[in-house]
Amino acid sequence: MIRIAAFLLALLLLPIAMNIDGEAINRTELLTQVDHLVYATPDLNRGIGEIEQLTGVRASPGGQHPGGGTRNALVALGPTSYLEIIGPDPDQPAPKTPRSFGIDGLKHSRLATWAAKGNDLDRLKAQADLKGVSLTPVSPGSRKRPDGVMLSWRTTRPVDAVGDGIVPFFIDWGQSPHPSQTAAPGLTLIDLRAEHPDATRVQQVLSTLGLDLQVKQGANPGLVAIIKGPKGTVELR
Repeated sequence: MIRIAAFLLALLLLPIAMNIDGEAINRTELLTQVDHLVYATPDLNRGIGEIEQLTGVRASPGGQHPGGGTRNALVALGPTSYLEIIGPDPDQPAPKTPRSFGIDGLKHSRLATWAAKGNDLDRLKAQADLKGVSLTPVSPGSRKRPDGVMLSWRTTRPVDAVGDGIVPFFIDWGQSPHPSQTAAPGLTLIDLRAEHPDATRVQQVLSTLGLDLQVKQGANPGLVAIIKGPKGTVELR
């Protein structure tokens, strides 16, 4: 009886959500796929303040993105995932190309997109291309942490902007320490879901890429993250 009770308790503690048909589903697989969430803001200090007010945790400084005109601040969402708050960097000249995540046109902060974990991006791209979802060539990136440690990564993303940020980009940190290890602690990602006017099409692309994010029909496209922290369980959009 004790073993049965312990098993039932473990089931209750698993992350559970509802799918598009209202059926209970286990969210554990999705949460293992999330590398980080991207909270884009027109002003970094403003974005940091918004997250602190919502959750009770103040983000730690991340670093600059040289040439991109942006910098970030981070909050860990677990041992291998984090929330990235990203905005314009006043210490850099305006970039020659638009800043990432539509930051130049933002008037309000928003959960713009997410990054999925990847460890063989060249193979991922080849398989996705064969299945009809074209991904960009794998490209490198880097930034320096405030303590001087250089982080490097590789990314690939859908060629077409499918789902208005709901379909993520993929990231591989290689030998770099994962940013969640030095990000401000205190938050846990409980669930991630999405809404889109064309939920069926976006869900098909996610499924083709092997991603378990659930998309339901909604008037406007958007991501919804459920996060637990000092101020309880909150919703971030």
